[in-house]
Amino acid sequence: MAPCFEQGESLFNFVVRDGNGVKGLVESGLSKVPDQYIQPPNERIPEKIISANSVDAPIDLSLLDGPSRDQVAEAIVKAAESVGFFQVVNHGVPIQLLDSLKDSAHRFFGQPVEKKAAYLNGVSPSPFVKYGTSFVPGKEKALEWKDYISMTYTTDEDALNYWPNHCREVTLEYVKTATEMVKKILEVLIGHLGVTADDQSREELVDALTGNKFVNMNFYPTCPNPDLTVGVGRHSDVGTLTVLLQDGIGGLYVKLEEEEEEEAAAAAGGKQAQWMEVPPVPGALVINVGDTLQIVSNGKYKSAEHRVRTASKQSRVSIPFFTTPLPTQKIGPLPQLVDNDDRVPRYRDFVFQEYLNNFFGNAHGGKKSLDFAKITSLSSHASQPSYPSP
Repeated sequence: MAPCFEQGESLFNFVVRDGNGVKGLVESGLSKVPDQYIQPPNERIPEKIISANSVDAPIDLSLLDGPSRDQVAEAIVKAAESVGFFQVVNHGVPIQLLDSLKDSAHRFFGQPVEKKAAYLNGVSPSPFVKYGTSFVPGKEKALEWKDYISMTYTTDEDALNYWPNHCREVTLEYVKTATEMVKKILEVLIGHLGVTADDQSREELVDALTGNKFVNMNFYPTCPNPDLTVGVGRHSDVGTLTVLLQDGIGGLYVKLEEEEEEEAAAAAGGKQAQWMEVPPVPGALVINVGDTLQIVSNGKYKSAEHRVRTASKQSRVSIPFFTTPLPTQKIGPLPQLVDNDDRVPRYRDFVFQEYLNNFFGNAHGGKKSLDFAKITSLSSHASQPSYPSP
């Protein structure tokens, strides 16, 4: 018999503070979604979504090392400038490693509650390992139908000592191989912005934009009312590039990017935003542009606003790998993009920790996180823009 949560506080304690998560809620015998998880109508994911056929074919990254490099680079740049996401194959991350990663995620979330709760904030053996649920439960009007374990990379030794033993070795290997792939993609994108290959600062810039790395393993339990909930609400990622490993079930949706003027006009006219599903492709990885890259490119590249649907028949996992600058680094548009009167900066300079505090201090809300960095009055930007420096 399912426990009775007569007050919201008792559900919050059970799910969040005690570490039972959404998975524990479902396993308690839940037959309908609690009110705390019911999203406002405008945040629910409608059944009618743009056909997956509108998604471009995955990009073959191995072709970057051959005579087709220019065409592949052009495809990467085009995707980053328009929607802010693309899928890649032949990316250098072994398929067997990806399968092992998904298996290890299922093993971690299949443990008894007390094993997972050992990584709750405040009791975890490391500040760089955190088990939790939703995004920021204390500030959300409606909770997200998701549990997660987050692992930030500092050193190999720390990873092997403190990451959960169900997934530490495979996740560490994934961090290393995925980082090499991310840097290869960033070389293309940064090069297109005018930082040439013979410029020593190009390698330094790529390293600075990927100075911090962390992996989340997300678990989306079956949901009795998926039409009322979301696995993850509308948001863009905080960092530079995100690599997402989907399982075969799917559920990722990306918003088709519009210019700010067009988006405002559409909202005023009551026009619905256009979303499309990103179908799982065996062996492929999804690449998302994050807010940091949009800022550094002065808006040339678009961070991808996305969200995740829940499902009623099968639990699923997804594994995003995030690359961001270190918290102490200064971020701003590249000088090459704002070096004359015709190209004014759209974003201000700031220390990245400030952006992190703003991002993780609020519930998901589309791309509102970028408002923190936007220059509302161009005349107010007196300082010279600067890019991340080591």
